[in-house]
Amino acid sequence: MRPINPERQAERRQHILAAALRCFAQKGFHKTRTADICAEAGMSPGNLFHYFASKEALIIALVEADQAEVCARFARATQAEQGWQALLALLDHHLGLCAEPVYVQLTLDVIGEAVRNPALMACVQRSEAERRECLARLFERHAQTGDFQLSSPPGQVADWFLLLLDGVLGRAMVEADFVPARYRADLLAALQLQVRPLTS
Repeated sequence: MRPINPERQAERRQHILAAALRCFAQKGFHKTRTADICAEAGMSPGNLFHYFASKEALIIALVEADQAEVCARFARATQAEQGWQALLALLDHHLGLCAEPVYVQLTLDVIGEAVRNPALMACVQRSEAERRECLARLFERHAQTGDFQLSSPPGQVADWFLLLLDGVLGRAMVEADFVPARYRADLLAALQLQVRPLTS
């Protein structure tokens, strides 16, 4: 029996997830068949099911991978020397994502599927809780270091920031000609109701 190679397994999982993401972007969750993902990944169904038991498992893994990337980005911003600039970079990154039709459509698909799928809903809820926790740590640290002053406790400021981000995403979902970057100045003004920069 061949020994398990964890690095090789991780590479194969990432390869399958990338293939699934391309299929979902082209056809949506419901129209994408397992056979489509196998063809895109260049592997047999048996090989795919060795890594992911179902299409649902693939979707959940994609949500978890996205959340891990988000938390890593927030963690880097938390450790940044210039807290306000790091916060602006997070905002600009989000505005960029909301300008990408594929990202917006996939996010809408995840939300729609989560309404019907309790396992996916639980995954999305965990993701949101982690996102809030990561942001709260960011606001707490940079308030302590004197980068900015908060008008409310860190957790409430995190909620406020998430409301702004999710509001932009919501408009991008329903307005075909929505240009997120046009609202950057308004978002900054709203953000500064809760976060006052003390350093440039």
